[in-house]
Amino acid sequence: MGAIATAARCRNCLNGCRDSVASPLRGPAERPGGWKSGMSLFVPLCYLQGALLAGLALAAPVATPGPVADENPDLLFASPTRIDHVGRIVVPVMIEGKGPFRFIVDTGASSSTISPQLALTLGLDPALQATMIVNGITGTAQVPSVAISRLQAGDLVIEDTRFPVVWAPLMAGADGILGVAGLRKETVFVDFRRNRVVISRSLAGSDRVGFDTVPAKVLADGLITVEGRIGDVRVQAVIDTGSERSIGNPALHAALYAQRRAGEIPNVTDVYGATTDVATGEMDLVPTITLGAVNISNVTVIFGDFHIFEVWGMEDRPAVIIGMDVLGTVNSLGIDFRRSQIYFDSSLRPDS
Repeated sequence: MGAIATAARCRNCLNGCRDSVASPLRGPAERPGGWKSGMSLFVPLCYLQGALLAGLALAAPVATPGPVADENPDLLFASPTRIDHVGRIVVPVMIEGKGPFRFIVDTGASSSTISPQLALTLGLDPALQATMIVNGITGTAQVPSVAISRLQAGDLVIEDTRFPVVWAPLMAGADGILGVAGLRKETVFVDFRRNRVVISRSLAGSDRVGFDTVPAKVLADGLITVEGRIGDVRVQAVIDTGSERSIGNPALHAALYAQRRAGEIPNVTDVYGATTDVATGEMDLVPTITLGAVNISNVTVIFGDFHIFEVWGMEDRPAVIIGMDVLGTVNSLGIDFRRSQIYFDSSLRPDS
């Protein structure tokens, strides 16, 4: 198999830019293989093989269906995870009354970043004298920043804030990263079937019908986490739409794989990111992940002593970042910061 570049995690003191992982393309046995809700029958995870339906997500609480986006990726906002592609979530963003620009939604970052190209488009000069510290998965770095008076995405408005200027592989085709960790009243709702992404202070009751609701906890830094299990191991799971791959810390790896079989060779991959530091990670197929009433099977996690777990204070107990390799396989996803709840619609995709 060949190799693909997949994003892992990069955080700065205010936000997150992206790091990358060089890893082999996953084979059939390594795909996230299935969801199970409550006592229902096992439902195999399906990947969209044909056309992706497009519905423009407007900068307002309501988004409507639109044309097919296969020939125009600029119309694709809720991109699902498929066998050959890790999905991502994008919203249209207005900056200083200009736009819309395409920003990747990152629930694991409390602030936003913009690309050097967008800074040039807006006529902004990244100020080297006003650098910001970036905490990446493998280390730290100083990057230039720009001051922005107003940024708006749906009901979310950010005013008079300085953003780091960063480019990373995950941002290909996007103008920036919208960090939404730390929201208090809003809900991020993503419908992968209808290509709809909404950031709103209210969520229609009909949008929650048929969903599995998982109680969550919002930490002091805005991260939204779920207490769950991987196999028999209790774990703190970070719901992170900005991470392409799911990542585990050494404490989780030790709990799951205390004793390796003699002669077993670890599947090791290099991890590199926004800084010059390079780390290594070990890829393992983990037991079933249980989040509330939702069970997820056949997930490959990259384990390592990554800097980000130290930044988040998650070194001492088993912890995992649930990335888009898992989140992008459901029909719909809702993250309700006000109620501290996650909504999953993991029923069989009709267009698979």
